[in-house]
Amino acid sequence: MTAGAKSLTERVNASARQAPRTWTMPANDARAFLSALERIGYHLEPLLASAGLRVHGLDDPDARVPCETLGALIAGAQQQRFTPNIALELARVTPIGAYPLLDYLVLTSETVGAGVRQLARYQRIIGGPVDLQVGEQIDTVRVEMAPAAGPFAIEFSASLMVLHFTHETDGGFAATRVVFQHAVDDPRAYERALGCPVEPQGSWNGISVSAAAWRLPLRRRDPVLRQLLETQADGILARQPARTGLAFQVQRALASRVAGGDTSVAALARELAMSGRTLQRRLATEGVSYHTLLDEARKAAAGQYLRESTLAVGEIAYLVGYSEPAPFHRAFKRWFGKTPSEVRSLKAEV
Repeated sequence: MTAGAKSLTERVNASARQAPRTWTMPANDARAFLSALERIGYHLEPLLASAGLRVHGLDDPDARVPCETLGALIAGAQQQRFTPNIALELARVTPIGAYPLLDYLVLTSETVGAGVRQLARYQRIIGGPVDLQVGEQIDTVRVEMAPAAGPFAIEFSASLMVLHFTHETDGGFAATRVVFQHAVDDPRAYERALGCPVEPQGSWNGISVSAAAWRLPLRRRDPVLRQLLETQADGILARQPARTGLAFQVQRALASRVAGGDTSVAALARELAMSGRTLQRRLATEGVSYHTLLDEARKAAAGQYLRESTLAVGEIAYLVGYSEPAPFHRAFKRWFGKTPSEVRSLKAEV
C-alpha cells in the first residue's frame, strides 16, 4: 500500500472509531455512497463482499447500515485503488437528490442560511454523524462540525455543502474558507474544487461564510413543499430512539436546570462526578455535543412556557438562559419556524 493510501485509510478507520458504535443510516441512503464509488471507477462487488453487504439487502426500506460497514467500504476502496481526497471526489459525484428527503428539506428553504439550519435540524433522519453548530457574527457565519464525526465524514459533509449550495445559487455562493483539524491529502486540489482557501490542521472543523452569501436565495425555495417535507421528517425523528447513556443523563439534568439553574458544562460535570473535559469527550463518543443537548433543553422549556404560561416573551427568554431578546428570537425561529408572537397568536386562535 502506498504511504498516501495508508494515511487516508487510517483517517477513514478513525472516522469509524470516533463515530458512536450505534450510529447507523438507512440502507437505501447507503446506496448513495455505493453509487458515488461506482461513478469514480470502483468495482462494487468485491467491496460489498469485503464489507459483508449484499446489494439486494439495501432495497429493504427498514434496514440500516452501521458506520463500521460504511467505513469498511471506503477503506476497501482505498486499498483497491488509492484516490487522493476521496471524500471530496465522492462529494463531487453525489447529485442533489441522492438523499431525497434531506436534500429537499434543505434546498426548498428560502436562503443558504435557512438551508444550513434545516441540515443541522434534520441530518439525523439519515443517521448522519456530523453535528453542525452555527455561529452568526456581524459579517461572517461559522458552521462548525464536531470532531467526533471523524475526518472522512467531516470532509465529505463540508464538500457537499459547498458544492451543492454553489449549484443551488447558480454559482453565487462561495465559502470564505474551509477548515479541518486534521491533515488532508491535497489541500490545493480542495481549494480548486471548492473555490476558497482550505486550511488543514486548523483549530476547528467546518466552513466560514460571509453574511452576504448566508442570505443568498436558493433557486428551489418553496415554503409549501418544505412544510410538507418537514411534517414527514418530524415524524421520522419522533420514531427514532430516544437518547440513551450519558446523553440521557445530561438531557435529564438540563431539563431541571434550564429554567434559572447553572447549565454550564462544569456544573453538570460536577453533578455527574466527572471533569468537564471527560463529560464532553464521552458525549462525543455517543455522537452528540453538550451544546446540542443544551439547545434541545432550551427549546423544550421555551415551548412549554409559551404554551402553558402568560409570561412575557422577554421573561421566557431570560428563564431559558438568554440575556437579550434578539438571540432568543433567532433561536426560537430556528426551533419552531415561527416567532414567539406567531406561536402565541396561533394558540389564542385555537
